[in-house]
Amino acid sequence: MKDAITAQRIKETHPKAQPFFIDFINECETVLNITLRIMEPVTRSIEQQDYLYKQGRSLPGKIVTNSKGGQSFHNYGLAVDLCEIDQDGTAVNWAYDLKQLTPIAEKYGIEWGGNWHTIQDRPHFQKTFGYKWQDLFKKYKDKKTDGNGWINL
Repeated sequence: MKDAITAQRIKETHPKAQPFFIDFINECETVLNITLRIMEPVTRSIEQQDYLYKQGRSLPGKIVTNSKGGQSFHNYGLAVDLCEIDQDGTAVNWAYDLKQLTPIAEKYGIEWGGNWHTIQDRPHFQKTFGYKWQDLFKKYKDKKTDGNGWINL
């Protein structure tokens, strides 16, 4: 990983997802000669997700998500939002075409939010391990977690 901030933020993902995200980001950076940054927040609480869902609905701002609390893979540490940055990490290239990352993402079983039909989430990449959000939310409600609070996968 070229970016020290990303190297720190990757630790905020689910321990089972970390190796996939690390290998995915490393390969993207090497093959495409870019530097990627994981944006904050990496893992969101159910309450943070509910707040984002209210934006553009009952709160000011534009709609940024169709996922209520518990419906986002960010709630379980299984998603990251990525952007391309310059080599010294001072500027974000929002125009970078993240679709270029999809062949590498698919190699690691990672889904790109830019392929969604209801709302495209171009920075979003998630590793679901075959779970639906409903399965994960049930595990969350049933407190099926490890000693560190991560959902048992």
